[in-house]
Amino acid sequence: MIPDRSPLARTDLADLLTEAAQSISGVLTTEYPTPASRSYLHPVLGALSAGPQVVSELNDRLEGFFEEPLPATPAGLFVLASYASALGWLTESLAELTAAVDQICTRVGLPSYPADSAPGDPGPAEGDEAFDFAFSAVELAAIGTAAEACGLAPGEYVAVLSQAMHAASRITDACNEISSGLLEDAQYVLGEATDTVWIGEGPDSLPTLVRSLLARMETAQ
Repeated sequence: MIPDRSPLARTDLADLLTEAAQSISGVLTTEYPTPASRSYLHPVLGALSAGPQVVSELNDRLEGFFEEPLPATPAGLFVLASYASALGWLTESLAELTAAVDQICTRVGLPSYPADSAPGDPGPAEGDEAFDFAFSAVELAAIGTAAEACGLAPGEYVAVLSQAMHAASRITDACNEISSGLLEDAQYVLGEATDTVWIGEGPDSLPTLVRSLLARMETAQ
């Protein structure tokens, strides 16, 4: 027998989106202790460690709020679409981050090489972006020290660190966009005067994240 549940109030629905936005923003502020031998991974380890737990918590929270019977009100369906889009987008972004870290680890070879037998710089790997940095003498010395601790040539250290920074930039952009979209949808839920006008026929009535995902799909085609 399906239990009789009253529809959630708009404040509760908005809180669900706001709390999700805060959790996703927290992925970017998580610190993870990085050993000196893996310092090139420092830009990504915080998000890599916190992301899966956030996804699990958001999924559990979603199931708790939207257990059977599923939302039937326009407000509930709107929030469900926004939340599910955020969860899917975050999961996909973390999968991309994990793949990027795997590529870095494969490139350097783990476990790391002993400092006295560091490999030579093999040059850019296929698909690498070109980076043209001008380092000061102090920066070069710091790079040399960090590279030695990792068992890498300085050029290779800069290359893998750049890959990690690029991956960190991508997950940062994704989390910021997801979080801001959830907050916009939460404000929309709270700002509506009635519960009767939510999802209409035009794209402007869709949740922010759904519109963003549709725009990304159109761009990719």
